Amino acid sequence: MSTLPQFVRPTFEAALDAWKNVLRERNFSTDLVWIFDEHLIFEKDSQGRTELRFQTRITPSPQEAERIAFNYFCDFEARIVFYRIGSSHGKSVCLVLCDSWFESKTEKEGFIRRDDWLMSFFPGQAVEVEETADETRWKQRIVKDRPLHDLDFSMTLRAVHEILAHGRVLSSYEHYALRLLHSWSSLPEQRAT
Repeated sequence: MSTLPQFVRPTFEAALDAWKNVLRERNFSTDLVWIFDEHLIFEKDSQGRTELRFQTRITPSPQEAERIAFNYFCDFEARIVFYRIGSSHGKSVCLVLCDSWFESKTEKEGFIRRDDWLMSFFPGQAVEVEETADETRWKQRIVKDRPLHDLDFSMTLRAVHEILAHGRVLSSYEHYALRLLHSWSSLPEQRAT
């Protein structure tokens, strides 16, 4: 039996309007850049601290990717979060997150709860986040062996592309089968027939 409060998900437009109101109240830009897992760049600085940057040129998002992520997450009984990591070039850099991990997060931690929607908003701090187009830095980003972070619950662009292509996120077996088919079709004797 679910211990979650009764909730009704809003439309993406209603959630977006509420998010922009939160940002406006804190004097943050309502001009948004939506990023996904593949855009995040965690790097170590010279003192060994983990710093967050992002890129959008190496793995660009399809149009309406944030809406696709939101609609996909609406199918789960887990809290959806609109999360702002900072500003870049006068825009708010945001992600759509979803997991029960956020259920215990409160205003003390910077989360504004909308329990009637099973959503939270995290406007973050007034910090500038560096955007990079350096593919080497992106390839060398920290992917494994980093502490668990709120951003680990973001949607992947791979999942967005699968939803666009197949109408759903593929299963592990389907990923394996596709790799097998691609390998098989690239064999020389298969191309000759």
